[in-house]
Amino acid sequence: MVLDILSVAPPLAVELIQRTSSAVRVQHILQLSLAPVFLLAGIGAIMNVMVSRLIWIGGRIDLIDNRANDNPRRTDVSERAWLLKRRQLAQTAVMCGTGSAVLISLVVMLLFVSAWIEAQIGTIIAIAWIATMALLIVGLALFFREAMLARRPVGSRRS
Repeated sequence: MVLDILSVAPPLAVELIQRTSSAVRVQHILQLSLAPVFLLAGIGAIMNVMVSRLIWIGGRIDLIDNRANDNPRRTDVSERAWLLKRRQLAQTAVMCGTGSAVLISLVVMLLFVSAWIEAQIGTIIAIAWIATMALLIVGLALFFREAMLARRPVGSRRS
């Protein structure tokens, strides 16, 4: 596919190669992309913890549902409601984390695309970075809220 593009538009191909042929330029782009890549690794580690917690909550909800099916008189309604609230917070936190990972990947891609195009896209990259951080902050705040909810004793649960 790349060869097809290069053969159809030789002037464009030559221009693209000239813009990216400088090892110094590529090195500079790689240096710029290191911080977002490390952030992406950190987001992945955080999401691993969030997803593990979400799996535990889902398993606990399933256990309560199975108990209710086995013994209809047994009521774990308050614990189930508490777990559903925690699951909602954890799911939203994971979604925010996923969104931030997608956006930081977009930042890295845009950094490399900026080497090929003449248009100045620094503002777009900055907006994507800010949106990444906003989603990460919201996701961490939701995860913090879920953790605070989890540490309350069974009898003192409030939303």
